[in-house]
Amino acid sequence: MDPISPRAFPPATRALPTGTVTFLFTDIEGSTQRWEAKRDAMKAAVARHDGLMRGAIEASGGYVFKTIGDAFCAAFRTAPEAIRAALAAQRALAKEDFSAVDLLRVRAALHSGYADERDGDYFGPTVNRVARLLSIGHGGQVLVSGTTADLAEGELPPQTSLRDLGAHRLKDLAHPEHVFQIVTTDMPAEFAPLRSLDALPNNLPLQVTSFVGREIDLDEVKKLVEKTRLITLVGPGGVGKTRLALQAGADLLDNYPEGVWVIQLAALTDPELLPSEAAAVLNVRVSSDRSLTDSIVYALKPKRSLLILDNCEHIVAAAAAFVGAVSRGCPNVHILATSREGLGIEGEDIMRVASLSVPAKGETLTAETASQYGAVALFSDRATMSNKSFILNDENSAAVADICRRLDGIPFAIELAAARVKSLSIADLSHALNERFRILTGGHRSALPRQKTMRALIDWSFDLLSDSEKTLLRRVSIFAGGWTLDAATQICQGEGSDEIDILDLLSSLVDKSLVVAETGGMTTRYRLLDSTREYALEKLAERDERQRLSRAHAKFFSMLATKADHDWGTAPTNAVVDQLEPELDNFRGALEWALNGSNDASLGALLAGHLGVFWFYGIAVFGNLPNGITLSEALND
Repeated sequence: MDPISPRAFPPATRALPTGTVTFLFTDIEGSTQRWEAKRDAMKAAVARHDGLMRGAIEASGGYVFKTIGDAFCAAFRTAPEAIRAALAAQRALAKEDFSAVDLLRVRAALHSGYADERDGDYFGPTVNRVARLLSIGHGGQVLVSGTTADLAEGELPPQTSLRDLGAHRLKDLAHPEHVFQIVTTDMPAEFAPLRSLDALPNNLPLQVTSFVGREIDLDEVKKLVEKTRLITLVGPGGVGKTRLALQAGADLLDNYPEGVWVIQLAALTDPELLPSEAAAVLNVRVSSDRSLTDSIVYALKPKRSLLILDNCEHIVAAAAAFVGAVSRGCPNVHILATSREGLGIEGEDIMRVASLSVPAKGETLTAETASQYGAVALFSDRATMSNKSFILNDENSAAVADICRRLDGIPFAIELAAARVKSLSIADLSHALNERFRILTGGHRSALPRQKTMRALIDWSFDLLSDSEKTLLRRVSIFAGGWTLDAATQICQGEGSDEIDILDLLSSLVDKSLVVAETGGMTTRYRLLDSTREYALEKLAERDERQRLSRAHAKFFSMLATKADHDWGTAPTNAVVDQLEPELDNFRGALEWALNGSNDASLGALLAGHLGVFWFYGIAVFGNLPNGITLSEALND
């Protein structure tokens, strides 16, 4: 049996517990080492273990809904049932002879709360919480959360009690959990201190909200940190880089005996103070014969630690110098940085943090299918926090998905929008997003000013740009639905600039997470996230450039349509369609400008005329194409 392979089980013949569920999670302490040392003996031992666990769980009315290697995940309708199952399993295991594998010690944890059941599996914060509770225990120990203890009050088995172990911070970084240990006369009662955040060296901050929608990204970050000494999480403001880094640090605590240390740089205005900030966190004092950075390197050299440098983008050069020194001098120190651009130093591995997943436009949704997308799951979680009466259902799931799409799946924007549910219906919120920078406000009072509103967040990124980068960012906002390098060169270039200059500036904006480059096709296309585009359009209007750029945009796409019109009948139809279809939004934007008022009706008529055959193929021939099918794909069929 593979010790790490997951095994899911079909739904039981009886309905699985729903609503408030008590979960029992177990695993074998130190199983990896046993598998490596005594694989054949472990096969027999784990097979016996599995039979005993399943028997104890099912005899107490529980449902094994998943196993992962030797770990069991079971659900119960009541807390007393789950406690009886945990005790029965421990007693049955204690009677077995596992001397061939130097004993098997199983740890167990119980926690209760609401969870979503889907296809025989459970999802949600309650499930994550019990897994975190299990991770702090020891073999032979049964831990119980405060919630489960309350539900089991007065119904414990005879000669069984709960020992209060106090409040402990778990690795989900959420609020501390009141933890109890089950004590009986026939089971060991004394164990080492719990391996909670309180017992391990770290300064990871408490988080006021749950970690939602990035489980796959989290696994990827942890794998990268384990194999690479310097990882930089790069992405636009508000995408969740910090939260992802902190959660990865919490999950990896056991790998770093000398601790996981967060060095917060967001409030740092003087780059030269970075070593001082790091020294304060690491409790390092400057030596008389070394610089402060050298003193830090000397102190860290023999240690195995993880440093998290958060928000490096405004002091990239200083961060790069500091990280480079630590990387060169401290072979067992790993560094996880967050920034809107990479540090640009040797050995750096960049991971781009994308927006949360959103349903495709036009996709048929139910509450169940919508909640599988990270953006919708986050909105639902935060909206419920804001308004306890909010429920994601089949009726509102499409509207919620549309809100998440319009916000590009950016967690910060979604959280600001979800907070408005306490005073706005979903329909009203969707309408209010037409004034997104007025509605996306109200961040935490303790946050930095740039972390309180969507406008301030983008202001921060914009202010870090050079004048040339600011100019190009403003100008590319004239595009709807994306653009090519050729289009940007023809429409947005200034005096004395050429295609290479525009390419360099676009590349820089991509590096700084303000422009998205889509390189999957034959031609690279660029686009702005909707909030960034709205912001840049405002800046364009402030400079009185919008009308001039709109005319240049309409002329360029009119020429593109004219050329395509001439190619019909001489070039392959697919080739013409492939050229035009990605520009549908740009054609619509150009037509809207040209035909609006007295802008340029003749140019609009010319553009519409040259698109006639394209409209014919798209509407008269194919009608409404199925969701996700392009006109080019339909022509191929």
